[in-house]
Amino acid sequence: MHDHRKLGRELELFGSDPLIGAGLPYWLPAGAAVRHALEEYVHAVERRAGYQHVHSPVLAKRELYELSGHWSHYRDDMFAPMPAGGEELVLRPSLCPHHALIYRSRGRSYRELPLRIAELGGMYRAEASGVLGGLTRVRAIQLNDAHIFCPVDAAAQEAAAALALIRDAYAAMGIEPARVRLSLPGPGGKYAGSSAAWERSAELLVEALAVSGLSYEAEEGEAAFYGPKIDVQIVDAAGRESTLSTVQIDFHLPERFGLEYVGADGERHRPVIVHRSIVGSLERAVAQLIEVHGGAFPAWLAPVQVAIVPVAAGQSAAAEAVLARCLDAGLRAEISGADDGSVGARVHAARLAPYVAVVGPREAADDEVALRLRDGGRLEPLAVVEAVARIAARVGGRSAELW
Repeated sequence: MHDHRKLGRELELFGSDPLIGAGLPYWLPAGAAVRHALEEYVHAVERRAGYQHVHSPVLAKRELYELSGHWSHYRDDMFAPMPAGGEELVLRPSLCPHHALIYRSRGRSYRELPLRIAELGGMYRAEASGVLGGLTRVRAIQLNDAHIFCPVDAAAQEAAAALALIRDAYAAMGIEPARVRLSLPGPGGKYAGSSAAWERSAELLVEALAVSGLSYEAEEGEAAFYGPKIDVQIVDAAGRESTLSTVQIDFHLPERFGLEYVGADGERHRPVIVHRSIVGSLERAVAQLIEVHGGAFPAWLAPVQVAIVPVAAGQSAAAEAVLARCLDAGLRAEISGADDGSVGARVHAARLAPYVAVVGPREAADDEVALRLRDGGRLEPLAVVEAVARIAARVGGRSAELW
């Protein structure tokens, strides 16, 4: 594996500056392209799975987090309140309190459950400076988060469906989890809610794991303050383990926020919340992608998917035409001009691109390209229209195969 901190800077994916602050990296164009591709993937997958997307503010009154329990259980990891007009505003440490308010913004019926609310939103953690590093441990986090409000008897099924989305996402990203952990409360911990609710939540998570056919390791002391969770663990280049994706079943927040729905019997019932994140935070997901792939990302995630190399200045116009076709097909492409060195040097410089399209005098005359694949394959000249269509199909299908 590769150290994402070193390689991410060498490949100009992200950077940092003391004037911005520790744990607050910025994304450079190449890294932003990877991040945006992940965002588009998650958004599309969630829409197909019946999620509704929302946006909510990154801060709220302190009272919201007092109600949710974050203020009493998680305060040390939150930034200090900011005075504003006689109130105190706090940068949110998680999105779930906002989504609970969205749920209870109007009456709910059993007919609209499960209600799946998703958001790719910012949250903020006051991490100690000593643990910050690269993209894996940051203070400003963009989380692929969602909350499913459902009857208790649907919770295990919804958790299993979330685990299936996680499985598919890891396959598309080319990431293998190190292990699956069932995170349980530990002795002496500060947890919210009744022991009966914790036991029921753990039972439902075990049921979801069984339905999913996943082996797991139970570990005490790793639960959230409001409930147990399934953690999908990854390992970095230094052998350190961390959590990327999570699934949780929560009885605590529905109780705290007084969430209800009207059942088929006409009575009021309390839903349960399934918290889940498919790819976790974008920062940690991209860090893992860098370490696993060494910058040679799957084609659908590559910052530059097609590098176009004209052999000489005389093919510049043909190269521009190839570029236009790639962009029209939704591909990320760029030209390495004849003034940037020899053809061999330019092809080598583009070695991380899944596809290198060489345009020589013959190709320019016949409206063709000679494709070189990242895996070493070389193809006979193809019509530009055919080459672009086939690349776009591979990228659109998130295929692991280049051709």
